[in-house]
Amino acid sequence: MSDLQIPTRELAIIQDELRVALNLPGDVVEFGCYAGDTSVELAKVMQDSIDKWLWLYDSFEGLPEKTAEDNSSLGWRFKAGELKISPISVSAKFKKLKLPEPVIKKAWFDALDPDADLPDQICFALLDGDFYKSIQTSLNLVTPKLAPGATIVVHDYRNPALPGSAKAVNEFMNTHPEYQMRLAGTLAILRRPEE
Repeated sequence: MSDLQIPTRELAIIQDELRVALNLPGDVVEFGCYAGDTSVELAKVMQDSIDKWLWLYDSFEGLPEKTAEDNSSLGWRFKAGELKISPISVSAKFKKLKLPEPVIKKAWFDALDPDADLPDQICFALLDGDFYKSIQTSLNLVTPKLAPGATIVVHDYRNPALPGSAKAVNEFMNTHPEYQMRLAGTLAILRRPEE
């Protein structure tokens, strides 16, 4: 798992949250899959969920340009175009491990059509877009599709090198006070009310 971008302890938290969410209706989405190593770990948890699909979204062009919300003296290494990888290499990991192939969408998040490019309902969303606009756009895309009780996990919330992630989540929580939020490591875990 050389390309795994999420520490093992946080990955275990994500997997635990996913296990709970799999009892809800809807599919699983990951925005910002990069090399697909975290995606593979999600798929392993989902192996017995025959009625659910894993949807992966990435530009596969590397990081976008930063906005003012992303500026941090610690984030100098996060540059536009960095973390570029091929969607074919992601697909190959699933084939090699004999895991069900996910739906892979190559696009900038703001170019996605919510009706055509996202599942009808979502039980779990992992958002790992690194930057403010990416997290903000991901939240706006998944929120209308969330099943009651569904979970959103946002990576890098407490990463001082990527302050845009926290800013996007905080703005979301200000406009969605009905959501519960808890923090674990660099993760922000948001839960939609059960209704």
